[in-house]
Amino acid sequence: MKRLIARALRRLGWLQYNLLVYPVAQHPGNNAVPPGELWLVIDTGVKKWACMSCPGGCGVQISLSLNPDRRPRWSVETDFWGRPTMSPSIHQHRACSCHFWVKKGLIEWCR
Repeated sequence: MKRLIARALRRLGWLQYNLLVYPVAQHPGNNAVPPGELWLVIDTGVKKWACMSCPGGCGVQISLSLNPDRRPRWSVETDFWGRPTMSPSIHQHRACSCHFWVKKGLIEWCR
């Protein structure tokens, strides 16, 4: 229900985002994650992966480990509306080589 309200608020210009979080139970594997969605893979209450399609336009799926024992690793926090904030920045070394931050659901490009 929150996502539906968030979309309506976005259309009215009252809420901004490029990505919304969608909790899933399994890693998508080769299935494409739709643009505008960040799939948060959660297994037994533990965040495992953050998966999204590259916002640079190359279409490559990006899978980021959230496991604190692995390197590199990222963290994801979600606000009330389901907008993700990730750290550290994401540097896509394959395909388009884009480099960006995700803050409150917005893609902020590194220069």
